[in-house]
Amino acid sequence: MNRNILLSIIALLPFSFSVSAQDTLPKFSVKNVGNNRIIVSWTNSYSLVKQISIQRSTDSLKNYKTILSVPDPMNKQNGYADTKAATGNMFYRLFIVFDGSMFVFSKPKRPLMDTVQATAEQKKILDPFSVEVNRPIKNIDSTFKPVGIDSKNKPNIWVPSIYLYSARDGNIHLNLPETDTKKYSVKFYDENNNFLFEIKELKEPSLIIDKTNFYHAGWFKFELYSDDKLKEKNKFFIEKEF
Repeated sequence: MNRNILLSIIALLPFSFSVSAQDTLPKFSVKNVGNNRIIVSWTNSYSLVKQISIQRSTDSLKNYKTILSVPDPMNKQNGYADTKAATGNMFYRLFIVFDGSMFVFSKPKRPLMDTVQATAEQKKILDPFSVEVNRPIKNIDSTFKPVGIDSKNKPNIWVPSIYLYSARDGNIHLNLPETDTKKYSVKFYDENNNFLFEIKELKEPSLIIDKTNFYHAGWFKFELYSDDKLKEKNKFFIEKEF
């Protein structure tokens, strides 16, 4: 075998191993490669994916925040180098949106220590995504408009949304008008206005979001957009199960 060809094959081995070691969605890999770098990566085998967002939290069940929505979710191999994690033991998960507004959350994972330093080629591929996107421009207003006459002696009265609400089964129901002509999206926040996740391109007039996606009981807030304009800002309550 030609010596130059042999050296080229050997040089490619570390990167080839890294790609083959990536888990296939909804599974994914999380590695701590040192120097405050957490590598989140995966292989996409789905035929159509609308959105993939990476979320992290200090708790495995709640308080997840979106740190990135990847520019091209349909890439076969994809990843992100997180350099802003508070610690190397935070939990990560993926929020994956398919066609027709179907979505799934991956199981949370903590980083595994990678004893092999990332190669220069790997860094060149991952670094372009080292920006935080999909964060709310500002905290949403926690004051909701009162119903009736404005008076200092009358408390604000909360009126549930007719478009998004928690039903008797505890799940969140969406009922959207004119979905064939309007473009809908919704952003969810916790009670403290921390951004949780977003569902884009809602095309179905009726959709049910499983309450387990919110991980705990209590108040949650949302912003419903129609044709990229804010249609409603409101909140809903998920009851605790005993």
